Amino acid sequence: MAKIRNAFAANVKSLLTNIMTPNLYQKYKDEIVPALKAELKLKNTMQVPKITKVVINAGVGRFIKDAGYIDNVEKTLAKITGQKPIRTKAKKAISNFKIRQGQEIGVVVTLHGKRMYQFLEKLVNVSFPRIRDFRGITDKAFDRQGNYTLGLKENTAFPEVKTGEIEKMHGLQIIINTTAVDNVGGKALLTHLGFPFIK
Repeated sequence: MAKIRNAFAANVKSLLTNIMTPNLYQKYKDEIVPALKAELKLKNTMQVPKITKVVINAGVGRFIKDAGYIDNVEKTLAKITGQKPIRTKAKKAISNFKIRQGQEIGVVVTLHGKRMYQFLEKLVNVSFPRIRDFRGITDKAFDRQGNYTLGLKENTAFPEVKTGEIEKMHGLQIIINTTAVDNVGGKALLTHLGFPFIK
């Protein structure tokens, strides 16, 4: 009886693991790691670039005086990422922009692990195709360490955001941090993950 119970528990655990593991992460482990190791001519699997975190942020911009606007942005990012955002505050006053020190100027979400891969999978397979006149993304937005910054003008590219339910549309910035040592490794990683760079 104990053997049957243990076998059942192991099967349930395996099933839950497969359900909770994002397809993109599984693809990264099974297919992308070997491909990148060969493409970048790396000796050790541990040298293969990987994504460490994804940061999504949005500023309130010209609506900084509208108290309800930042609430709207916060709710939108929570829907998109499935995680509660953190509000960012101005570190110093900027008189030209009428910003006071400590004033809330935006919201940010940092994703790790499975939730990070789920977000990237949705971004590549769902959000990019929803962008009007989309022709790909530029490869000029890498920094020297292989990290990539992407800006989206409209939050409606995400299926969680219904056009009729939002008062004001806003853009957002997505920063993808990688362990790549240069732009070549960073671009190779994102290309294999399905990011459609303009050729």
